[in-house]
Amino acid sequence: MLNAVAELPPLAEDAPADAAAGADVEASLVRAAVEGDVVAFEALYRRHSGRVHGVIGRLVGHHGTRAEDLTQEAFVRAWQALPAFRFEAAFSTWLHRLAVNTALMDMRSQRSRPQHEGDDDAFDLLGQADSAGHTTALSMDLERAVASLPPRARAVLVLYDVEGWKHEEIAAELGMAVGSSKAQLHRARHLLRERLGEAAWSGDIP
Repeated sequence: MLNAVAELPPLAEDAPADAAAGADVEASLVRAAVEGDVVAFEALYRRHSGRVHGVIGRLVGHHGTRAEDLTQEAFVRAWQALPAFRFEAAFSTWLHRLAVNTALMDMRSQRSRPQHEGDDDAFDLLGQADSAGHTTALSMDLERAVASLPPRARAVLVLYDVEGWKHEEIAAELGMAVGSSKAQLHRARHLLRERLGEAAWSGDIP
């Protein structure tokens, strides 16, 4: 079964659906997946892979295939953990937190290895015309800028400004002091303002 989960099809966008009907379908899929139904779990994968890949990519920086690999790892971990799922929170909330933790675990394991600190090459692309001759949209510029931040500064920015974590939670997860978390957030915001310009940076990530 785990091989089937690990070999799921390429990432897909979350399926649009009417809110009420979608919630009922989701609940049915989760119940079936908890009982070991791989087909139901594949349906959940298709519904949530886009969001999971998005948060993991923001945390690890979209470098190479790392975000894709970690997305697959997060879903394998979810499959393994599903039998213990107790419906005390929404499945999407549970899965999202598991995805964040998967990315943070990988970041902690990477600390002793060379990182993308000060990756100014990626910043050099901001605002330039793409291969079709069109200027890159601000949202894409911002995503690139966030991806190019030093890893710990990027993680704090994403967790605080995007995920809504408190500095105490971030500090505990990243193994740093609360003051260091605040300093890293200040550093990340300063770098984004510097690279994107004050007019383009409002303090929120779209």
